[in-house]
Amino acid sequence: MLKPWHIVLIVILVILIAAIVALYILGKRSQKKKEEQEAQIAAAAQTISMLIIDKKHMKLKDAGLPAAIVEQTPKLLRRSKMPIVKAKVGPRIMTFICEEAIFDSIPTKKEVKAVVSGLYITKVKGLRGTMEQAPKKSKFWQKYNEIKRQRGMK
Repeated sequence: MLKPWHIVLIVILVILIAAIVALYILGKRSQKKKEEQEAQIAAAAQTISMLIIDKKHMKLKDAGLPAAIVEQTPKLLRRSKMPIVKAKVGPRIMTFICEEAIFDSIPTKKEVKAVVSGLYITKVKGLRGTMEQAPKKSKFWQKYNEIKRQRGMK
């Protein structure tokens, strides 16, 4: 006969295995959806030269995007801050959503060539020469460790 704590451990083990299998299946599904979306974005991509006016993280409703775009986004994303870029494309000033990975590499007040799919910027290249990277902000612990290293402390 099994003791009660053996039964509890077996139940917990079964629940953990079920959770791992469920997460694996959900991960595969989301990976397939992401690949399909990336294929659609790549199919609709255009290269446009633009003058970057401003960039910042802000909520979609505050960004000045068209109402149709705001309505199509899921409700959780409406409240979260997203990387928004304001740029002058030809005579018009437009608002774009930028990919988070390239947001820091976009220079402000410079002209760039950007690969755009609708209102979504996926890649940026410098139009004249190279793009200057903004210096990354060092975090508190990085500064603290640097000071310790300079003083010879461990």
